[in-house]
Amino acid sequence: MMFASYQYFQAFLILSFLLPIFSNAHPCSESFQQETAKKGIVNCKKKTLGAEFGWKYSNYTRKLEILFGAKIDGEVGWLAWGLNPGKEPQMVGTRALIGIKLENSTLSDKYNITRYTKLGCQLLPSEIDLEVHNFSFSQGEATEFYMIHATLVLSSEYNDSSLNIVWQVGNAADGNRPITHPMNIHNFDSKETIDLIYGTVLSVETHKLHRLRKIHGILNIMGWGTLLPLGAIIARYFKKFPFQYPNWFCLHVSCQSLGYTLGTCGWILGMWLGNASNHSTFPTHRTLGIIIFTFTTLQMLALRLKPLRSDDYRVYWNMYHHFLGYSLFAIISVNIFLGISILSTRDHTWKWAYIGLLCLLGLTALLLEIFTWIKFWYIKNKEFFAKLLLLCLSNSNQAQGSTSGSKTVPQPDSCPCLASTSQPNADDEYENVVIKAEVLPVESEIEVGILS
Repeated sequence: MMFASYQYFQAFLILSFLLPIFSNAHPCSESFQQETAKKGIVNCKKKTLGAEFGWKYSNYTRKLEILFGAKIDGEVGWLAWGLNPGKEPQMVGTRALIGIKLENSTLSDKYNITRYTKLGCQLLPSEIDLEVHNFSFSQGEATEFYMIHATLVLSSEYNDSSLNIVWQVGNAADGNRPITHPMNIHNFDSKETIDLIYGTVLSVETHKLHRLRKIHGILNIMGWGTLLPLGAIIARYFKKFPFQYPNWFCLHVSCQSLGYTLGTCGWILGMWLGNASNHSTFPTHRTLGIIIFTFTTLQMLALRLKPLRSDDYRVYWNMYHHFLGYSLFAIISVNIFLGISILSTRDHTWKWAYIGLLCLLGLTALLLEIFTWIKFWYIKNKEFFAKLLLLCLSNSNQAQGSTSGSKTVPQPDSCPCLASTSQPNADDEYENVVIKAEVLPVESEIEVGILS
């Protein structure tokens, strides 16, 4: 029953992680939709960097009205949205509309992103080959977003059924010159190709990588971060003490094997994603992942290579096995948090979900540990009082033997254990009673003589 309940809980946990990944519907927030409704814009989608994008297009006049918004957390920052007439969505070649938030004002202008910009040259306002009307940059009334609003007339150079769009969010600017944006995967993923007529996304590579990163994270959270600690909890608390579950080893090996398999798949996927990235690498996350895989593999070899119980060095192997296992749990937790920070910079759902999972595992282990020590204390004290009773009765027997000729019985004060009992008869016979004191790791029996 307990194992079946665990399986149901595990299935629910996996589904709760996977549903957000395979959901294709990403409508805009309610507050942003209020802003788009004011301007008659019907199409709206969420984008990376916490941005949201709404548009309305007429294929007869080739007019494209856009509303692009995102949060700017600091006192200074900037938003950029643009079109690239090239073969693929990329920064170089983009004709951008950029809004800059300064401490006491806002600026907006048009910029042409060239290869010199990528090399580090200053980005300054310039003319672009787009007809732009009603260009504005301001903070929305119903939202915390700063928003770029404009109407563009697309020339024949731009294919409305396959339009490359690029967007960006930065946190520093010098007057009308935006400073380079942060160099993380979300900033490099801020591009796509869309069909303006049908409102569909055509470029799938960026979205494919984004989904694979999420799958990588889920596999490692479920494998390294959930099943491996659960297997350790089963081995510690259900082997002999405080609970003796006959099939504990099967559960332990099942959790460890499944956790290792999922974690290894996630690790392989992560290594592939690292090699597939042309813009950013995460050496700390990658190094910790390699360490985790290496030493977890070493731990799994214990299924075949651990010494026998009769070997003299088995106790030292147990110490090494436990120490390495608990150390790995700490490294795994650190690396998962590091991966979450890479995957989600603004949305903290992943972080709080994993914190909740850690709290659940930690609380379970803590309650079982408390129960273990309470039961151990009870058993040790039970044995102590049994030995004390044996000592008291032994003293009483000696006193009776020395005064058997005069039929004198020991007074209650001669033994604290018998202080509140009635005085025994010297001619009474003794009855052997076995008091079992359950002591780790085996049971010991104490034979005590009690007056009948």
